[in-house]
Amino acid sequence: MLTLDKIYHASYVLKEVIRPTDMIKATNLSDECELYLKTENLQVTGAFKARGAYYKISQLTPEERAKGVIACSAGNHAQGVALAAQRYGIKSVICMPNSAPISKVEATKSYGAEAVLVEGTYDDAHDKAVELQKETGATFIHPFDDEMVIAGQGTIGLEILDQLPDLDAVIVPIGGGGLISGVAYAIKSLNPNVKVYGVQSAGAPSMYLSMAHSNIETLPSVNTFADGIAVKTPGELTFELCGKYVDEIITVTDDETATAILSLIEKQKLISEGAGAVSVAAALFDKLPIKGKKVCCLVSGGNIDVTILSRVIDRGLQKTGRLAEFTIALTDKPGELTTVSRIISKLGANVVAVSHDRADLNTDINSCYLRLSLETRNHEHIQKIKDELSKKGYRIVQ
Repeated sequence: MLTLDKIYHASYVLKEVIRPTDMIKATNLSDECELYLKTENLQVTGAFKARGAYYKISQLTPEERAKGVIACSAGNHAQGVALAAQRYGIKSVICMPNSAPISKVEATKSYGAEAVLVEGTYDDAHDKAVELQKETGATFIHPFDDEMVIAGQGTIGLEILDQLPDLDAVIVPIGGGGLISGVAYAIKSLNPNVKVYGVQSAGAPSMYLSMAHSNIETLPSVNTFADGIAVKTPGELTFELCGKYVDEIITVTDDETATAILSLIEKQKLISEGAGAVSVAAALFDKLPIKGKKVCCLVSGGNIDVTILSRVIDRGLQKTGRLAEFTIALTDKPGELTTVSRIISKLGANVVAVSHDRADLNTDINSCYLRLSLETRNHEHIQKIKDELSKKGYRIVQ
């Protein structure tokens, strides 16, 4: 059984490897509430997962350590297990979906683990890990449905209350539910008045639907760039704990998550992965009743692949009206591009890409499509540019 004593014991054990992460007041992110960020993205291995994995492995018997450990992970749990195994001199094998970011795979290998890439999702990697565990007799280190792992994650709850004793609410990302189970148990045990809210990606709402229907549900598929919370089936133990200690679970879209990542970069100088930013997205897009409250968003990890980050930034810019794309139907004659450019320049936008298409079969013989990418200020600025182009007789196709 999970107990507060176990969480306190985990906190004692983890002192040798985990550092208490900073609680940062995010004055620039929200005018609606007093927002703070618990920066587990700055944790050892770049995510909270090292806490649960290390505590679980620290409690293994000498016989269990001799047989090694095996785990499944989209990347962050993999690094936590690999780090702990390396510290204790234990062999570790990690099954990871072949869609896992290269940066997470390479980081896992850097801690001395053997990474086994499995075609499909996290759940497919889980099935492969279970199969290998039966063959080898190694101890399976579950990423979320294990009381020792949950106790390790619960140490974050202790730190949050220590750093913000008068907290009103905490917002926590959910994949399989290990993080929120530990945090909610710790916080509710010490201060039942604090609200604990969970956030999932709209493309992977397994715990959200399970709670809504009062039954553990398995999704047929998941579709989100937040790979750290792309879980088809929540855990049995975590489902039970969420039912008892979590006040509400909501979802956010990938576009909202991308906007949150961009806001964290620009306004707080912090890098978050998709899974880590869903808590911030929930606050930014008014998904929860937190107006006027003192709120902590748990930024659970920062291990985002730089190629994904580039796309996420572009999507976030589009979502906030900072990047716009127009397709304009033009008469194909000299000077048209100059006139369009003059209008855009006069209104203070910056053209960053141009495509001139004469071959589209949907245009007239003497017409063409001009496709533009613009750096803009906001959605109002975009509309002003569209209105001015229309006023000058140009037809905006898209």
